[in-house]
Amino acid sequence: MVFMLTSEQRLTAIHRLGRALADPTRCRMLLALLEGPSHPAGLADTLGLTRQNVSNHLACLRECGLVQGRQQGRQVTYELVDASLAHALEDLLDVVWGVAEEHTPPGESTPVPAG
Repeated sequence: MVFMLTSEQRLTAIHRLGRALADPTRCRMLLALLEGPSHPAGLADTLGLTRQNVSNHLACLRECGLVQGRQQGRQVTYELVDASLAHALEDLLDVVWGVAEEHTPPGESTPVPAG
């Protein structure tokens, strides 16, 4: 399905994405959810966070329209809203790391080979 967005709608969408990606913890959660759906407790354990912290960040990611929760009995499983978001995140990673020269990312000690 193709949506014809106005300039204002496009700006709002980019702002929501920027808000989500502005926080390193939310980025880590999105990357974890790229691997597949997860419960908040699983995300907390995997990322070394408190459940309250995970819940707060999941609320932000839901408000930004990037993740959704599915009720399964008494638990909620969170996942990316759809496969196109997973594809877009993978493409974004490819763009960022697919540079022409070997480089060492900020804060890293291991060089990334040329793209």
